[in-house]
Amino acid sequence: MLRALDIRDMLLIDRLELDFQPGLNVLTGETGAGKSILLDSLGFVLGWRGRADLVRQGAERGEVTAVFDLASGHPGRAVLDEAGIEIEDELVLRRVNAQDGRKTAWINDRRVSGEVLRRLSDTLVELHGQHDDRGLLDPKGHRALLDAYADRPDLLEATRAAWRARADIARKLAAARERLDALRAEEDFLRHAVEEFDKLSPEAGEDATLDARRRQMQAGQRIGDDITRALQALGGDGAEGPMIDAQRWLEAAAPQADGALDAPLESLARALDALAEAEQGVSEALDTLEFDPRELEAVEERLFAIRGLARKHNVLPDALPELGDTLRERLSALDGGADDITDLEKELAEADAAYDAAATALSQARQAAAAALDGAMAAELAPLKMERAQFETRFSDATPGPLGRDAVEFTVATNPGAPAGPLGKIASGGELSRFLLALKVCLTGTDSGLTLIFDEIDRGVGGATADAVGRRLAALASGGQVLVVTHSPQVAALGRHHWRVAKDVSDGITTSRVVPLDTGDRVDEIARMLAGDSITDAAREAARALLAAS
Repeated sequence: MLRALDIRDMLLIDRLELDFQPGLNVLTGETGAGKSILLDSLGFVLGWRGRADLVRQGAERGEVTAVFDLASGHPGRAVLDEAGIEIEDELVLRRVNAQDGRKTAWINDRRVSGEVLRRLSDTLVELHGQHDDRGLLDPKGHRALLDAYADRPDLLEATRAAWRARADIARKLAAARERLDALRAEEDFLRHAVEEFDKLSPEAGEDATLDARRRQMQAGQRIGDDITRALQALGGDGAEGPMIDAQRWLEAAAPQADGALDAPLESLARALDALAEAEQGVSEALDTLEFDPRELEAVEERLFAIRGLARKHNVLPDALPELGDTLRERLSALDGGADDITDLEKELAEADAAYDAAATALSQARQAAAAALDGAMAAELAPLKMERAQFETRFSDATPGPLGRDAVEFTVATNPGAPAGPLGKIASGGELSRFLLALKVCLTGTDSGLTLIFDEIDRGVGGATADAVGRRLAALASGGQVLVVTHSPQVAALGRHHWRVAKDVSDGITTSRVVPLDTGDRVDEIARMLAGDSITDAAREAARALLAAS
């Protein structure tokens, strides 16, 4: 509920403080007095896009502050939570417009963007008037209004979920078909490549192992003869034989040498041991270097095949096993792709059936709600002196989507036998006002915490019809808050709270002011609305009668 509005230096208003109340609040005044300025100022603080030249002439900046009471379950709290703004029960909006056009906004002293204000305003205030192209007259919003009236969020969510599931499977199917087409385009390559990999079967690290063995065999080929000659030189036919002869001769002479040969014999024994170790090592090296020339040929052939395959696929040799696995997986995907697509097509058919069932249930609920709304509208139009008019909710096919496949439009026929058409094109100004009011009365149960503003919605009606309009507005306001800008004395008389908007001219400067009216002032204001500038006693009596009847 809008509790207070503080306006400073906006258009014709220098300083204005208004305290609003629950129920029906009416604002009256002569044409041009500045009633629209109040709505412009409220729209400004709510972030609505409007006229740019709002700052009062001579002022550096204009400022509007609006205070709202927010109940615990108010939908505006979700917007505030998303914006990271904490509040209790009081919501304070403040927006400043500098003379150069720059605009700055705050919510409870937290700076915010105009977009946050606009999103929040959708949960706070709803404006209706003869040019209500933002709301009830816009066919784009009629389906959402009907859904709110139907109050079946379970069916809406089921349809959304079925659509999401169907869309997910459809994306998978499209991707699978695209992959299969791409694989088919390279089928010849894949089959040839996998055949090559399967035939060669390269292993990780095999390149380094083969290269080392190849080098070893090549080295053995070059130095094998020298090592053989060295082994012969160390063996019995070489150094070992003379050394053993020397050892035997020295050992025979040692007993007569009085110990002079002991040290040489020990050295010779050590030399023979070292010679034996060297001979064994050379023999082992020769065994290691020994190879079959056919093995070298086989190693070189496989090494060159592995490196050639790596060059062909532009990878390192050690990456060949992983690449082979990848190619086999792609070939397997190609061979099994048709089966995968068949499975996905079956899943999509099942998802289509689930979506069809959910959308059908939603459509049936909408049809039932439409019938109830059409009946409720007929009941509402009769007190508004439009008992011969017809309101009809029409359906047509829409492109299937998360909200179903129904296009919804509210249509009217103002006279029996006349063709029905769009609400905003068939009804005249006065009729349109009453259609909008009746529709809002029917739909108001779906709103939560909205302040409803009707800008001269009673224009074009008078007498008993205006009284009926006022009484519907009063009924609409009974459970919340309604602000009405009106020229109708019948409507004004039904307000619980009444303000008069007037213009003053002082020193050549025009300003607008808004004055709350007590009972006596209301009599004079309603008498003015009845009689014009010259207020007669008869007009006052008529005004008192209207107030008494309210």
